[in-house]
Amino acid sequence: MERKDFLVKASLAVFAVSACGMVKKQEDSASFSGECTTTDDILGPFYRPNAPQRRDLRIPNVPGSSISIKGKVVQADCKSGLKNALVEIWHCDTAGVYDNDTDDFRHRASWLTDENGAYEFKTILPGKYLNGRLYRPAHIHFRVTGEDPWASKPKAEKRILPIILEDTKGNLVVNFDIFMTGDK
Repeated sequence: MERKDFLVKASLAVFAVSACGMVKKQEDSASFSGECTTTDDILGPFYRPNAPQRRDLRIPNVPGSSISIKGKVVQADCKSGLKNALVEIWHCDTAGVYDNDTDDFRHRASWLTDENGAYEFKTILPGKYLNGRLYRPAHIHFRVTGEDPWASKPKAEKRILPIILEDTKGNLVVNFDIFMTGDK
């Protein structure tokens, strides 16, 4: 193979891997596995905790084109659904306005995935809004939280410790008492 052909083919191979992610053949079968990570983003200024658990965010007599959003929260093996993951969504109304302070939590909801990791919401298509000199396109925010296999167990409750303001200088402290059982 000539040097020029090698360089062209090598650069295409690098591009293909970077565009598609890493894919490898499973040793025990003819199947393949690969990266399946959903990219993350900033939480943004409009997140509000404690959105009500509901799947229908549509509001009677409020304009907007209805849409369904459904999918599956998948574990790190890229195929098994994650049961009881908390899926939170929020978005603005058709005029680009977020509900940041009412008890109605308009266009905000949370829901736990089913035994297969599935979720579904019914809502409206949000509007765009001005962000500085540019418009943000219509978008819906997602936040997904799965159980932590260590901190979510009842036995772990005593390991979840408060962070306490120690003094007026802003120093923080965590008190962690350790109890020995006598076993060596």
